[in-house]
Amino acid sequence: MRVKVKYIILFISIACIGLRCTKPYNPAVVAGNNNYLVVEGNINTGTDSTTILLSRTTNIASGITTLPEPGATVVIQDNQNGSYSLHSNGNGSYTSALLTLDPTRMYRLSITTADGKVYLSDFVPASVSPPIDSIGFKTVNNNLQVYVNTHDPNNATHYYRWDYTETWQFHADYPSTYISNGSEVVYRTAAQNIYQCWTNDISTDIELASSAKLSQDVIYQNPLLSIPSTSEKLEIRYSILLKQYAMTTAGYNYYSLLKQNTEELGSIFDAQPSTLTGNIHCTTNATIPVIGYVTAGTTAQKKNIYRPYPATKQLDNNLSLHL
Repeated sequence: MRVKVKYIILFISIACIGLRCTKPYNPAVVAGNNNYLVVEGNINTGTDSTTILLSRTTNIASGITTLPEPGATVVIQDNQNGSYSLHSNGNGSYTSALLTLDPTRMYRLSITTADGKVYLSDFVPASVSPPIDSIGFKTVNNNLQVYVNTHDPNNATHYYRWDYTETWQFHADYPSTYISNGSEVVYRTAAQNIYQCWTNDISTDIELASSAKLSQDVIYQNPLLSIPSTSEKLEIRYSILLKQYAMTTAGYNYYSLLKQNTEELGSIFDAQPSTLTGNIHCTTNATIPVIGYVTAGTTAQKKNIYRPYPATKQLDNNLSLHL
C-alpha cells in the first residue's frame, strides 16, 4: 500500500511541475502590423482572359481570413513595350479582356495600389501546357481518390501545377413541400423545388508534380484530392473541372516551398519554415515584402464526372449547366 501511495505522490508531483513549467508563448509576429500585398494568378497567353487576385496579409490573432485589395490598377506588360489593362471585378479580383498574347515574348505585371505604391513582377517566359490526358477516380482506403494523367511528347515541360473547381449534386436533408406566396402557404411548383441541390467549391491546396528526374515527361496517376466515402459530394453526381499550368523551374520551386510552409508543418517531425521569396517587388519602397509569384503561359482544361449510381443524361446535363 505504501508503494502505491509513493507512486501516486510522485505522479502528482511530476504533473504539478509540468503545469508550472508550461506557459503560453505569443510571439510578437502574431500581433505585428503586417499588411503585405499578396498577388495570385497566371498571365494567360492562350485564347482566354487573365484573372489576378490581390489581397493583404492579416494577423493570425485578428480572426480575419481574407482581406481583398480594392482600387488597384493592374496592367500586363511584355518585353516589347506592349501593355494590356485589367478591370476590377470587385473583391480584389482583376480580369483582362480575351487576349491572344504572343507566346514568344516575356511578360510581367505592373500593379499600382490605391495608396500609390507601385509593384512590378519580373519578366517571365510564356510556358505552354500540354493537354491533360485524363482525370481518373479510384478507391483508396475507402475514400475516392481523384488523380490526373498528363505527358509532354516534346519532353519540355517537366514541372506542373493544377487547380480545380468541384461541383456536386445532392439532396437536402428534408424535403420542403410548401412555400409562402406572401399571403398564404401553397405547394411548391417544380421550378421552386429545393430538395435537389447543386453546389461547388474551389481547390485550396497546392497541387504540384514534376517529371524532371524521369527519363520521359510523364505524370501518371498523380493524386489531386481524396474524398471520404461518407461525403455528400458522392451522393448523386460529382464533377471536377481541372486546370493545368506548365511551370518554370523557379516557379515550381517557389510553389513547392509555399506548400511546405503552409501545408506540411505542425508536428515536431516536419521541416522548419523557410524564407519565401517571390518574383514581385515594391519599386516605391524596396524594403516592403510582397508575397506571390507571377507565372505566364497557356493552360489546359479537362472535366470529368463521377457517377456513384447509373447515370441519366438529364442529370449529367444539369450538372454541366451548374458547373
